[in-house]
Amino acid sequence: MKQYDLMILGPATRDVNIDYTGAEDRSSGGAVTFCTPAAVAAGARVLAAVKIAAEDRDILESFRMDPEDVVLLPSEKTTIMRNEYFTPDRERRNSCCAAQSDPITPAELPDVDCRLYHLAGLLYGDFPNELIEHLHTKGMVSADAQGFLRHNEGGKMVFHDWADKRKYLPYMDFLKTDAAEAEILTGLTDRAEAARVLHDWGAKEILISHNTEMLAFDGKTLCTCPVKARNLSGRTGRGDTTFGAYLAMRVTGAGMEEALRYATACVSLKMETPGVFRGTRADVEAYLEQFYQ
Repeated sequence: MKQYDLMILGPATRDVNIDYTGAEDRSSGGAVTFCTPAAVAAGARVLAAVKIAAEDRDILESFRMDPEDVVLLPSEKTTIMRNEYFTPDRERRNSCCAAQSDPITPAELPDVDCRLYHLAGLLYGDFPNELIEHLHTKGMVSADAQGFLRHNEGGKMVFHDWADKRKYLPYMDFLKTDAAEAEILTGLTDRAEAARVLHDWGAKEILISHNTEMLAFDGKTLCTCPVKARNLSGRTGRGDTTFGAYLAMRVTGAGMEEALRYATACVSLKMETPGVFRGTRADVEAYLEQFYQ
């Protein structure tokens, strides 16, 4: 049986992205799409388990991985997202969903040996509670809070607090939120305080993304690292790229501060070019040398 450091599970998407000038771009997206290449570049052994309709199998080719390391989890529909950005920094946007994939069930999981399972979700309903409970018996678990807060209500994206957070946060070895999601979960605008509350509620290690910096907290140490991207043409996928790189570094032995520095440099470099991260670990280390000394 092949062994992996990290399994990244989640729906890929067909995306329509419209920038503040009205320019339109069509591409594949989703948290699994952006997390995976960043994790692979960092040196982790990664299996991507991608929830899409069979007729959209071409999406798997965009991962540029050994075919045995990318698994299609069949769905009646592929998630379709439309993102309209209102500002050059892409911090303000409106998202709508024309279709949502089926939930991922425990029975669908590839039968492999894996240390860490990452729930790279997009919408509430992507991951039923029984999947979280099942993965918790198999290895470490991480999650993007987006997949439990963002609801598809007739195509409109609406954020609600996670009703089951106090039950399932203790299952999370790693949890990623952005600043807005952290506020929804905790009611706090102070990111450091929000991280402390999430840890008190059971999440073992928290990463909170922001346009100025990334923050990590493990209950003892709180560290931050500034984002240094020289342009934001590749803003889409910021948090997913960061967390993919961060999880890969942590699961392969890096300490929290080292992992955060690497992941922040990785996403800073990625944001300078549209699309997923296509660089190497050497590229990130060179970026670290140039901008983070």
